[in-house]
Amino acid sequence: MGIDLPLIWFVIIVFSTMMYVVMDGFDLGIGILFPWVKDSHDRDVMMNTVAPVWDGNETWLVLGGAALFGAFPLAYAVILDALAIPLTLMLFGLIFRGVAFEFRFKAKPEKRHIWDKAFIGGSILATFCQGVVVGAIIDGFPVEGRAYVGGPFDWFTPFALFCGLGLVVTYALLGCTWLVMKTAGSLQARMHRLTTPLLVSLLLILLAVSVWTPIAHPEIATRWFSLPNLFWLLPVPLLVLLSAWGIWHGVRHDAHYSPFLLTLLLVFLGLSGLGISIWPLLIPPTITLWQAAAPLQSLGFMLVGALFIIPIILVYTFWSYYVFRGKVSHEDGYH
Repeated sequence: MGIDLPLIWFVIIVFSTMMYVVMDGFDLGIGILFPWVKDSHDRDVMMNTVAPVWDGNETWLVLGGAALFGAFPLAYAVILDALAIPLTLMLFGLIFRGVAFEFRFKAKPEKRHIWDKAFIGGSILATFCQGVVVGAIIDGFPVEGRAYVGGPFDWFTPFALFCGLGLVVTYALLGCTWLVMKTAGSLQARMHRLTTPLLVSLLLILLAVSVWTPIAHPEIATRWFSLPNLFWLLPVPLLVLLSAWGIWHGVRHDAHYSPFLLTLLLVFLGLSGLGISIWPLLIPPTITLWQAAAPLQSLGFMLVGALFIIPIILVYTFWSYYVFRGKVSHEDGYH
């Protein structure tokens, strides 16, 4: 039996997406949380917690996009055609957020509020559009003859917009628990207090999506609720509840690390649930990952490069987080 190259590349793309959501999620979340923190010095600390690593986090977004283009060109073409507007808006949001990151610390104090607003707006816009993309992919795309035949605004649906809101709350919770881990004093106490309402909001959103998705898509309902699938997949919602309880318990006892680590698990479980819902489709509702894959020769050639570059990215990512480990105080600066 030969190696299933399309499946390997699917795993690589899923891994890259997961790494991006986890790592860029909490620094986008910091921008989302800015309106709840008015003190300029506290905002400095919030940005300094991710200043050494935020741009490296987006490496995973580039890797995932490049891998999709090379390994699944049909999916790349359809998704970019169908979601050109939200993807373009997402890029604008990331640009505004990145520019604000650099200019905020160099601006005069009386002008800093401009870059604060750019940081907030860019973070919310980029996050919301990413959630819309996820919701639109779950809804599926009309494809005929290997080409997208829908309209430019087919993504503009209540479900996709709700997923956008859900991802904003998810990243806010990631950012909040990250700050619990990386800060101290009054700022950390404020994040402890904010974690519980964000957690409750996220659980309600997950519940709504879990009900909405199988109602709108009978094939997804069959996937989750038919036997014996129900027994195999039951650990996913149970682990979600267990993780949520762990986050709440950690916040009540002023824990530093467990809320963030359990939020990572919660995000992983949420993405796993979405993956289970559409597997093995890459372009719902009809095109599987094998039908969308590039020729095997191309997949094999690219895999050699991927096996070389991914370990390098992992090593420098781990090293950067290791070097800048520990708490961040008001005395730490960004240059």
